[in-house]
This record gives sequence, C-alpha cells and structure tokens, in this order.
Amino acid sequence: MIDPMTVKEKVAAALKDAMKSREQDRLSTLRLINAAIKDKEIALRGDGEEGTVGDAEVLAILGRMVKQRQESARAYEEGGRLELAEKELAEIKVIEGFLPRQLSGEEVDAAVAKAIAGVGATSIRDMGKVMAALKAKYTGQMDFGAVGPMVKDKLA
Repeated sequence: MIDPMTVKEKVAAALKDAMKSREQDRLSTLRLINAAIKDKEIALRGDGEEGTVGDAEVLAILGRMVKQRQESARAYEEGGRLELAEKELAEIKVIEGFLPRQLSGEEVDAAVAKAIAGVGATSIRDMGKVMAALKAKYTGQMDFGAVGPMVKDKLA
C-alpha cells in the first residue's frame, strides 16, 4: 500500500511528535529540514512559480542535506572534533528516515541499463536523457554524482 502522506507532511508530523516528546536533537534537525523546504518554496514563489514543492524536490533537498553533513562529519573527524562529527552523523540518521531506501550496486546497474534501453540511448549524446529518466524514477534512492560516470562508461 502506498503511503498517502507526502514527505513534507511526514516531516511536519515528525516535528510535532518531537516537540511533544521533547527530543531536542531530533527537533533541531527536523526544524532544519522544515526551514530548507520553506526556503525552496520561497525561492519558487520568487521565480513566479507555484509556492509548493513536491516530493521529488523535498527528496532532492534531503539528499543534499545528507551529503553536506557527511562532508562536515569527515572534516570534523579529520580535525579531531569527534563530538561535532557525532552530531552531524546523528542528523544524517534523522534525515535518512525520510529518504527512500538506497539502491544497492546491482540495483543501480540494473536501473542504469533499464534507463538506457528505455530512452533508446546509443551514444554519449544521450546521457542527458538517461540521467533525466533516472532522476525522475530514482530521486533520493541513488547518488547521481556516482551514477553519472557509470552512465558515461556504458554509453562510450
């Protein structure tokens, strides 16, 4: 059964729950997520578009937030600031709770092959079409920075 709640609604519900249960660390992370979503909505309104973001945009925001925190945690660990690294890792766990399950290496390979066949890609010129097809179907489920070179190799 598909969950009728949008990711944005799930974040709002989790925010209320965290407030009620007084989970300060979780609450601060959820507020950051909510602020990032609101920032995107404000930016869309500024561009003259409708001021609501869909699940795909929210998942993209969450993916960026995870990536930022992974980089920060790595930098803190290298700098010997383990308490700050642990805080970043804890935030990642909260954010990942809203992301769909990440695909395994084999699943990513299969998805890339299916997308290449689906758009009829034959050369590197078709890479944009393949990436667009993957992003439309697998946003939040794979790291597109790593998938890009994989698609390029298969089309070369």
